[in-house]
Amino acid sequence: MTNGGIPTMSARNDRLKYFVAGHRGMVGGAILRRLQARGDQVITRSHTELDLTDQVAVRAFMQSERPDVVILAAAKVGGIHANNTYPAQFIYENLMIEANVIHQAHAAGVQRLLFLGSSCIYPRAVAQPMRENALLTGVLEQTNEAYAIAKIAGIKLCESYNRQYGTDYRSVMPTNLYGAGDNFHHQNSHVLPALIRRFHEAAQSGADEVVIWGSGTPMREFLHVDDMAEASLFVLDLDAATYAANTQPMLSHINVGTGRDVTIAALARIIADVTGFQGRVSFDTSKPDGTMRKLMDVSRLAAMGWTAGVDLPTGIEETYRWFLENAADLREA
Repeated sequence: MTNGGIPTMSARNDRLKYFVAGHRGMVGGAILRRLQARGDQVITRSHTELDLTDQVAVRAFMQSERPDVVILAAAKVGGIHANNTYPAQFIYENLMIEANVIHQAHAAGVQRLLFLGSSCIYPRAVAQPMRENALLTGVLEQTNEAYAIAKIAGIKLCESYNRQYGTDYRSVMPTNLYGAGDNFHHQNSHVLPALIRRFHEAAQSGADEVVIWGSGTPMREFLHVDDMAEASLFVLDLDAATYAANTQPMLSHINVGTGRDVTIAALARIIADVTGFQGRVSFDTSKPDGTMRKLMDVSRLAAMGWTAGVDLPTGIEETYRWFLENAADLREA
């Protein structure tokens, strides 16, 4: 993991004030920790303190606090079940958050912003690995279409404000993320934390079988959240000339991932080993698989000087330790 010797914004100006939207989420929390570790000035607001879907509240906050840099990590997120069950909430809440934060940041004079998206922005049937220029070239995966459309809108908001107002709003598209602070809910979590909890509970109860949705054949790429935090600040800190040389005005987002994927079945075997589960692993093929493969082409980011550093087994072991240490406090919604 490296930043290629490019000076950070904090090195250029130690008086910058960062606003991390979504600091209580997994990614926002990891970014917050990294900013604090390097000594940057950071402001945050919890959801009860600032509802990002409330345009008036967001405007008042931006005008009052006047951050220099905004990191938009806030979003309504969930796995296949949640996306299928609550599509209206996923598209509405994410669109409102993005529109309010990006527009009001501009209105408050914020010149530098980083928007965090998702690999689900790419079409269901797309060449693998997925390159940035695959955006808007095909039909989206139906199970998370609402969320994907909202994230595409966030990218285009950033590009449009850059084009019209000369701002420097950037977007990073992470692959599937996991790590400390993840959501381990039985139904509304993503596949990796859901499997960690399921295998843990099966191991603890002495169950002889764990049943997984789908066929087990889809392939997924996973990035540790600490790697994502590092990559996010790496992209944010790039000088404008370097960033522009590796992007295009209307194709400005950058993929973030490891460039390596595994089948869901192989992932399950790793998690079974880590959690100590000794029983059978079976697959419920009546449940949806989702997109069969989602591997990011990360060559653009690698050319800039950054690559991931946490391998999957090590990351899962770290995540499981965090789960065990925080099991009593995990959210159930």
